[in-house]
Amino acid sequence: MLHVNAPPYAAGPTPEGGQTVRAVAGTSSLTEQVIEAVREAIHSGELRPGELYSVYRLAEQLNVSRTPVREAMLRLAEAGLVRFERSRGFRVLRRDPREIAEVFHLRLLLEVPATSRAARHAGPGLARALREELEAMRAAAADHDEPRFMRHDRAFHDAILAAGANRRLAEVVAGLRDATVTLGASTVDRSRSLADVAAEHEPILTGVLAGDPDAAAAAMRAHVAHTGELLVAQAAAENGRPADPADVALIHDITGGSTT
Repeated sequence: MLHVNAPPYAAGPTPEGGQTVRAVAGTSSLTEQVIEAVREAIHSGELRPGELYSVYRLAEQLNVSRTPVREAMLRLAEAGLVRFERSRGFRVLRRDPREIAEVFHLRLLLEVPATSRAARHAGPGLARALREELEAMRAAAADHDEPRFMRHDRAFHDAILAAGANRRLAEVVAGLRDATVTLGASTVDRSRSLADVAAEHEPILTGVLAGDPDAAAAAMRAHVAHTGELLVAQAAAENGRPADPADVALIHDITGGSTT
């Protein structure tokens, strides 16, 4: 069922298809809620790839104004999840495995050497922050709270990037992660559990605590590459085909990401 948790707007008529809408409360912005609702509708098949949809009808169905819907659709279009058709609406696109492979190729090129640098210069503050975030991830996994888990997962990676003392690099990686989130790409409960994801962070922490740049970088490489491989395979399956070996190879082509 397509909906957002939004404060009451002007209740509109039920759109074609008979889907219902419930009102919203929450701390995230309406635009973020619309993005999440559209992603869920695409994954559930309520919004189907190739079909044309109206922004106006979507706003009515979600019981929100058209402004957050337009903003959400612009962001989804930038991420490659939908395409606008002039004066007609928007069309849902299939997730492109190649695009996901390109995002993770870039992440590896940036995050692997950044992790090596962080391990070389790690102080007690970084060690404490990483321990705390990993413990919080484990707790969220035990509660099966994916949003909370992902906040701490991101904070874990952000702490490592911040330790590398390259603000622009951290901003670029944040943008790449945002692109993945906007695409709605997640392996949780499809390819692995939250506990599995948390476990992949443990050798990264071990390498940083030991002051071992090579071990920390290798663990980050394994974690990010594994995530990319799983997401490429999922996107390919959604398109009715196996993962292209060239896409998988791209993820692992990180000769520019030397740890030295």
